Amino acid sequence: MAKKPETQSRIADNKKAAYNYFFEERYEAGMVLHGWEVKALREGKVQLTDGYVVIREGELFLIGCQINALKTASTHVSPEAARTKKLLLHRQEIDRLINKVEQKGYTLVPLNLHWKDGLVKCDFALAKGKAEHDKRDTIKDREGKREVERAMKSRSR
Repeated sequence: MAKKPETQSRIADNKKAAYNYFFEERYEAGMVLHGWEVKALREGKVQLTDGYVVIREGELFLIGCQINALKTASTHVSPEAARTKKLLLHRQEIDRLINKVEQKGYTLVPLNLHWKDGLVKCDFALAKGKAEHDKRDTIKDREGKREVERAMKSRSR
C-alpha cells in the first residue's frame, strides 16, 4: 500500500511578526494541547498575533496564543482561552536556544500553527527586534513592490 503524501495546512499566522522582527533561525515544535483546543483549532478559533515563546526551567512555553472554546464544549471541562501551552523540542535544540536568547536583543516569536501528519505544530523563530526606521523601510519596500505589480498588470492588458 502506498504511503500518503505529507499534507500541511495552516491554522493561524502571525502576520505582525515579520513587520516587528528580523528572523535569524526557524524551528518547528509540537504542542501539548487539550481535546477541546484541538477541536477549536479545526474550526479556526485561534489568534496568534500577541503570542510569544518563553523558556522556563529548561522548557519552552507558548504564551498569549488565544484558542477560543467552541460553544459545544463539554460541561465538565472549564476551557481557558489564554492557557500557557508547552512546546516539544529536542533537548539539544532547547539548550542552543537558551544560549541564544540570553544574548542581548534575541527573542522567540511564534510564526504560525499548522497541521503535520495529524498533529499540531508551531513554527517559531529566533528573532531580533526591528528599529523604527527598519519598519519604515519594510513598508516602503512593500509599497514599491505593489506599484511594480500594478504597472506590470496594466501593461500586460
